[in-house]
Amino acid sequence: MRDHMTALLAAWDSIPTDGGATARLRRFVHFHLGFHLPRPDQVFIAYMELRHLDPGNFAEIDALRRRYEDALDAILQAGVAEGVFAIRDSRVTVMALIALLTGLGNWYRAGGRLPLDEIEAIYWDLVRRAVMA
Repeated sequence: MRDHMTALLAAWDSIPTDGGATARLRRFVHFHLGFHLPRPDQVFIAYMELRHLDPGNFAEIDALRRRYEDALDAILQAGVAEGVFAIRDSRVTVMALIALLTGLGNWYRAGGRLPLDEIEAIYWDLVRRAVMA
């Protein structure tokens, strides 16, 4: 779990943070899908097996997860400040969007009915519509 979360954060830290909130959110969606799809086993463990950790390890992994969630939260709050996003509660929205994006790995299979780029476009549309003002 620690390896997955530290690799995720290191990769996210390399993503440009310039531009408006909508462009940053689109980069987040693209990044999240691209990082997580090739790692289904690590994703499952990192997001679903926290209940098996002792309190000390849970706190460590939870802090790493929170850093990633905070990055998305900052994008959402920037979008609200810019007047382009209308969300009721940013933390609930963060959790819902991450669950939506991470869930793709549960059902997506290469060679399926739609190519990955089309699925990514659909997911971007879902996320965009969920937050737009």
